[in-house]
Amino acid sequence: MMDIFNKSFVTNLIAVLIIVASYLSPVEPDLIKSIGFFALSGAFTNWVAIHMLFEKVPFLYGSGVIPNRFDEFKSAIKDLMMNQFFTQENVEQFIEAEEQQGSHILNIDPLLNAIDYDKIYTGLVTSIMESPFGATLQMMGGEQALIPLREPFTKKMQTTLREMVESDRFKNVLKQGLDSHKVGQDIVSKIETIIDKRLNELTPQLVKEIVQKIIKVHLGWLVVWGGIFGGVLGAVFSFA
Repeated sequence: MMDIFNKSFVTNLIAVLIIVASYLSPVEPDLIKSIGFFALSGAFTNWVAIHMLFEKVPFLYGSGVIPNRFDEFKSAIKDLMMNQFFTQENVEQFIEAEEQQGSHILNIDPLLNAIDYDKIYTGLVTSIMESPFGATLQMMGGEQALIPLREPFTKKMQTTLREMVESDRFKNVLKQGLDSHKVGQDIVSKIETIIDKRLNELTPQLVKEIVQKIIKVHLGWLVVWGGIFGGVLGAVFSFA
């Protein structure tokens, strides 16, 4: 269950308390009220926008971007694995290196290190910005607002890929190729079959949960800054 005392909740609560204080304060009540309402408007709007990214909201077009992009997400994962990770050239180089060293111990680090994680992150950001949610996110700072997510996203993706390729079934497929001293195409085909099988097990709900674990906690800062900038604009408005 989500902890109610997260950044989003606290920011909205502070804005509400400022509004309440404006009705009790004998000093500059209009200024305080303006700051409170503008802060609440900014924080609450951003909170709703983040919620709409992951959940479908009736009568709100563009909500539920992540589950709605379910098929594209699966396709992007397969494209990443087969066109950047398990290309026939990479597999052949890996086999040749193992054979030259006379080693039958599988070392997946060279393959993991060859992945362009920045490109994956850029693709995710581009997908979000091109979605109906992109216009809303643009008002909050656009792609710059998502920069803090790059490092946690990369670490999470590295961990997920490592868990996948370190599975016994995955290693057995590679070992069969190594033992037979055959190059590339047969191994790549078997790997693609495994990836297809695993991706077919994914559901829109699971995809949503994966993305939530990676970025949602960090998107809370959009609510915080929405409240701060809203409060500043409220103060300016009160003097206009």
